[in-house]
Amino acid sequence: MSEATTTVTAAPSTGGASRNMIAWVTLGVSIVALAMKYAAWRATGSVALYSDTLETIINVVAAVTGLWALHVASLPPDANHTYGHYKAEYLSAVAEGVLVVMTAITIGHEAWKGWFSPHLPTNSLMGVLLNGGAGVLNLAWGTVMMAAGRRHQSPTLIAGGQHVLSDVWASAALVAGFILIPLTGWDRLDSILAGLIALNVLRTGWDMMRTSISGLMDAAPDPETLARIRQIISATASGAIEAHDIRARTVGAMTFIEFHLVVASDMTVEDAHQICDRIEEALRGDLGSALINIHVEPERKAKHNGVVVLP
Repeated sequence: MSEATTTVTAAPSTGGASRNMIAWVTLGVSIVALAMKYAAWRATGSVALYSDTLETIINVVAAVTGLWALHVASLPPDANHTYGHYKAEYLSAVAEGVLVVMTAITIGHEAWKGWFSPHLPTNSLMGVLLNGGAGVLNLAWGTVMMAAGRRHQSPTLIAGGQHVLSDVWASAALVAGFILIPLTGWDRLDSILAGLIALNVLRTGWDMMRTSISGLMDAAPDPETLARIRQIISATASGAIEAHDIRARTVGAMTFIEFHLVVASDMTVEDAHQICDRIEEALRGDLGSALINIHVEPERKAKHNGVVVLP
């Protein structure tokens, strides 16, 4: 038979509405947390709480950016973007990471100034209650975001969840610090806490950018996913001889897979197509949304170094 190529695009994931709802709730949660932290800073005059308020402003900006990214990523392919708009989520996550790093630098600057002009915060109990309440709110919602992000394979939700959860550590440190400051009378502890917040925010921003840039560069899926793809091909390609040159990449919720499938030279196009359909159905059933490209080749093209088809 002659060489042929078969391509199938899976239907878009039905989780778009769910992701958008989560993004809208994230915006609301971020605004509530910002209001609580702003009130805590105004009540205490703490440089650490001021730094935490700055970081939470970025949460609100990131939530708005995430809404935009999820909207763009859900758009169908068009003449200018024939593979879809899925990478908009990675762009959003990179932008959020840059904002987080910039915030960390600003917080570090405030901590530096506070070190040389220290003062004891006032009304510490109110600061603890407000900031601690915001931390509990962020912990609950950040956990929901991470679970939803992994379920929908959404870089936007995962980056947002990481950002929100990093805020929880800052709140915990601030609560502990506000308990210790009155006991020790050490006014520079406030600046130290702000510096620790800056370092934590910087780490989070770097992790977000590193992961998202990897997605923009079309990095391969994790080894477990690649092994699963190879196993599915091997188990469902009965009638073929081997599959080689298997490549895959994940862009948001969409997985792109392509490989060469070697069949007997006298096999009909109809029979080869049925094998491809069977493989594609199995891959989509396991991975969800996927765009699969299979290049069918005659037996003389076998390399004997790919996936051997199970009998």
